[in-house]
Amino acid sequence: MSEQPRPPQHQGRQPGRESEMTPRPKSENRVHHRAGKLKGKTALLTGGDSGIGRAIAIAFAREGANLTLSYLEEHKDAEETRRLVQQEGQRCIVIPGDIGNPEHCQHTVRTVLGELGHLDILVNNAAEQHTQDSLDKITPAQLERTFRTNIFSYFYMAQAALPHLAGGSSIINTTSVTAYKGSPQLLDYSATKGAIVSFTRSLALSLSEKNIRVNAVAPGPVWTPLIPSTYPADKVSTFGSNVPLKRAGQPEEIAPCYVFLASEDASYMTGQVLHPNGGTVVNG
Repeated sequence: MSEQPRPPQHQGRQPGRESEMTPRPKSENRVHHRAGKLKGKTALLTGGDSGIGRAIAIAFAREGANLTLSYLEEHKDAEETRRLVQQEGQRCIVIPGDIGNPEHCQHTVRTVLGELGHLDILVNNAAEQHTQDSLDKITPAQLERTFRTNIFSYFYMAQAALPHLAGGSSIINTTSVTAYKGSPQLLDYSATKGAIVSFTRSLALSLSEKNIRVNAVAPGPVWTPLIPSTYPADKVSTFGSNVPLKRAGQPEEIAPCYVFLASEDASYMTGQVLHPNGGTVVNG
């Protein structure tokens, strides 16, 4: 896959907007061969409005799943993702709100059950990040906010969903290559991603007797709205060029990992992490 040139760009708010990115991320994998791997399944996906979340939603829909997309307040992006899911012939509901609030997570799961009847797959994918060039510049407010969005919400959503997940269900968490190799400007973000790895492994052990599988995906640099909303314009234009494949990944290249982990193809995998990261060896 050749990389499209990216002009310098920056968005002044998080979460970023996919509708404002140039070029737009690639979310629809045209070589995807439908096999009905998720036929009849219902999935709840946080951070489902754009980026990797949008690509997961489309890929799940092509495999026969109905979707609920949780997002903060990026309504335009969420509606576009819903349109793309419905275009695949599947049902899709969207629920805005702050998943760092446990009551909202409970509300979200109740809505899924009320609208779609059951829940089979939970994908914890939402995240935020804020660069700082030294530890002392990370304020208590930033630290708490990053942890609340990136890892507290994973606990809250899993707690809300678990009573409604049957044997054969799947939980998939999005961690990051930074959990393994670190990041000098993303100390709090990297710490949350390391916590997600430990959470995944521990929850997998906790739920193994119920035959509920828990796995994770650790993407490397991927062209998503989080990038122009995090980095200065000049860094955005070269983002991802430091990995062995010399480019950032596209969301459509990450989504197949989630399809695999959600399906019976991964029936003997739990507590594991997949690493679509452009060739970075992390030994984890």
